[in-house]
Amino acid sequence: MKTRDKQILLLTLTAITVLGGYAFLRYAYGVTDSTPFTQEIVLIILGTVATVLITSLLLTQQTSVEIEKEQSIKFIELKTRTYEELISRIEEMTLSENITSQNIIRLQFTTHRLAIFSSPGVLKEFQHFLNVLKCSADDGNIHNDSEDIAQALARLTTKIRADLIGEIDAQHDYSQEQIQGFIMNNSNASMEINNPQRNA
Repeated sequence: MKTRDKQILLLTLTAITVLGGYAFLRYAYGVTDSTPFTQEIVLIILGTVATVLITSLLLTQQTSVEIEKEQSIKFIELKTRTYEELISRIEEMTLSENITSQNIIRLQFTTHRLAIFSSPGVLKEFQHFLNVLKCSADDGNIHNDSEDIAQALARLTTKIRADLIGEIDAQHDYSQEQIQGFIMNNSNASMEINNPQRNA
C-alpha cells in the first residue's frame, strides 16, 4: 500500500472513530448511567483507539518525510560527484598538449550524465563551454585561448554552484550575478599569476 493511501485510510479511521465515539458516548452515557465506572471505561477505550490511530498517522508522515529527505541527499551527492568528475575531465584536457580521442570520449560520457542530473542552466552554459573549447581545439593548441576557456569555465561553475547551493546563496542575499563576479575575478587573478605581463 502506498504511503498516501495509508495516510488517507488512517485519517478515515480516525474520523470514523471520533464521530462513532461521539455517537456511542451519547448512547453509552444514557445506558450505563446506573453502572459505576462504566462511562469512564468507555472513555478510556475510545481515547486509546483514537490515540493509536493518530500516532500511526504521525509516524507514517514522519517516515515519508525522512525517506524524501534521504532521497534528496543522495540525489545531491550524485550531482556533486558528476560535477566534480566534469571539472576533473576539463582539467585533464586543458593540461594536456593535445585533446585526444580518449579525452573526447570521457567528456561525452560525462555529458550524458549531466543530461540526467543537471539543471537547464548548467546544460545551457555547458553547451557554451563546449563551443569555446571546440574553437580552441580547432586552432590546434587550446593554451592559446586559455583566457577564453577560463572565462567560459567560470560561467559554467557559477551555474553549477547555483544548481547545488543556490538556495543557500539566496538566503545570504547573494545573487547569481554577484557570485559570477566573484568567480570571474578569482579566475582573472589566477590568470595573472601565470601572465604577469598582462598588467604591464
